[in-house]
Amino acid sequence: MANRVLPLRDLTAPLEKDAPWPGTAVSGDPHTKTWNLHTSDDGKILAGIWESTPGVWKIDYDAWEYCHLLAGRCTIALEGKPPVELKAGDVFIVETGAKGTWTVHENLRKYYVFALGH
Repeated sequence: MANRVLPLRDLTAPLEKDAPWPGTAVSGDPHTKTWNLHTSDDGKILAGIWESTPGVWKIDYDAWEYCHLLAGRCTIALEGKPPVELKAGDVFIVETGAKGTWTVHENLRKYYVFALGH
């Protein structure tokens, strides 16, 4: 296991357009930009920056995600649960198995950390 500290602000990565959810928009014409700044040695932890234009995404999480919203506003509505309103500055977790919709109301930018297999 590596012994290091990696400030995301100091890392660079190629831009991926319309990833990680291509083809799952259910309303509007949302587009995304992803910069996956770090992948752990075992490939199970991913960290980076994600942006989206307004629209509604269908979500079905097969991983655990930590998010820190840097800009924008969104609503996450999980099946059988009340919707959660989130805005710039909010920090939250989406647990593995979460299903529902993610509505981006205004351009969104977030730091993310995915833990695959959790």
